[in-house]
Amino acid sequence: MDKDVFTFIVGGKAGEGTKKAGSVAAEIFADKGRYVFEMDDYMSLIKGGHNFSAVSTSIRWISSHYMKADLVVNFDRRSYDNHIDHSAENGIIVNNSNETEDMKGINIPMSEIAKGYPRPNLMLGVGAVAILAASIGFDKERLNYIIENQYPRGIEDNISYANKIYDQIYPKIGGKFELNDGDKKRSIFSGNQIIALGAIAGGLNTYYAYPMTPSSSILHYLASLADDFGLAVVHPENEIAVVNMAIGSTYSGARAMVGTSGGGFALMVEGFSLAGMSEAPILCVLSMRAGPASGVPTYTEQADLKFALNAGHGEFLRIIASPGTITEAYHLAAEMLELVWKFQTPGILLTEKHLSESFMTVDIDIDKAKWAKPELHSGGEYKRYLNTVSGVSPLLFPPSKEMIHWNSYEHDERGITTEKPEMITMMHNKRKKKFNVIEDYMKNMNSVNVFGTGEPIIFTWGSTTMSVLEALKYGKINATVVQPIYLSPLPVWILNKFKNKESIVVELNSTGQLASLLREKIGINIKEEIKQYDARPFDPIELSTKLKEVV
Repeated sequence: MDKDVFTFIVGGKAGEGTKKAGSVAAEIFADKGRYVFEMDDYMSLIKGGHNFSAVSTSIRWISSHYMKADLVVNFDRRSYDNHIDHSAENGIIVNNSNETEDMKGINIPMSEIAKGYPRPNLMLGVGAVAILAASIGFDKERLNYIIENQYPRGIEDNISYANKIYDQIYPKIGGKFELNDGDKKRSIFSGNQIIALGAIAGGLNTYYAYPMTPSSSILHYLASLADDFGLAVVHPENEIAVVNMAIGSTYSGARAMVGTSGGGFALMVEGFSLAGMSEAPILCVLSMRAGPASGVPTYTEQADLKFALNAGHGEFLRIIASPGTITEAYHLAAEMLELVWKFQTPGILLTEKHLSESFMTVDIDIDKAKWAKPELHSGGEYKRYLNTVSGVSPLLFPPSKEMIHWNSYEHDERGITTEKPEMITMMHNKRKKKFNVIEDYMKNMNSVNVFGTGEPIIFTWGSTTMSVLEALKYGKINATVVQPIYLSPLPVWILNKFKNKESIVVELNSTGQLASLLREKIGINIKEEIKQYDARPFDPIELSTKLKEVV
């Protein structure tokens, strides 16, 4: 009988192929038509330290990895010490016995066997794939096909090594785990890959970024797609250049997006304010990591919510949204591009390392992606900041005989600098109109996700939504999960109906930033806050226990 969820954990030093082994495992499960969630945990080191991948799979939709694993493969003693308690009931632990002999589980001399091959350390990841293949009953022919396709360099050596590991492990665990096939082969993407593809679907023309974990892979992925989609993908000298170049691109009519994390966005804030005054429609992907300053660069947290809500000086509309799943990130990236152009104001797609760098099987309806389509000037004298009923002025792009004057200083309708009090007031009021107009527009959008119909009411946001949904599934808890997709403007017209109900708020920070926002905006009755701030995402088993205690 197939387990509801099967989890594979592989751990070792950076440079030993742990992440690749995890991604190959995910592909194996997806090829069987199963749903997959892969979480990669790695230190900020090129070599050494401790890295691991946790890959969970099921024939049902799964939205989180589990840390209780059916199969754990450890390449070194440190991995063994970290994961000895992560074995599920009836789980199997396989260790590299060349590290030490006194480890519980099945010990195989993985390093010793690898010595006869070039780059022996990288062979360990191939060995982990062989161990997984044996445990789920694959024969050598199927294993060799996987190795040939997933490890194209040194194919003969990789197959030879994998077969030696397979021969040692199969008599001990061969066919131990029965994994049924799902209904169709599934595609796997990371959150950052999906954000990139969603932005392209929304009409992206240019992307600017200075590499900063965990947003860096958006830059790399879009660069790989640049020729296929006619994109300009640029790596400037710093984040200040990034945001200003993006604003310059919007002046020419290009749909521009930038990406960064907290420290990089701090450098962009002055430019973000410039976008607010000049009414430049830039979209910023802000992927959160743990802590202020350098923090914990390769780990996750949800502590930049208030920073995003209040980024910039002065008063202007900031559109901020956060995807709850990797699938949702696709549609939201396109939708956010559409909104910033529709209302000519900057926006932030707020996410976190857990969504950005985790991988998940997705089903995408590409036809549902919004397309960024601005209101254009239709003739006559052009006024860049024409004071319209909506506060949104028609756009005109160069080359043009008309003067197109965007201004960082306060200005009149033509964009000419002014310090006249009546004109300053008028332009304030013009920009303020957008607040009411966008709220009316959002009332016809999906701005809040509501899952389930039971009690209690659980508020959450961002990738923690996936953890909460999986915890409820695991714990068989009947509850209603409320996930605000949009955080500014906050959809109070929907959230107000939960105002007087006892609620639980679940989030990854120490100060309860979503809870604070809900209290401020709707006066919500919060019974309990479940907060975690160890730079790791919630484990669904542990989270279900906490939820049951509160309920």
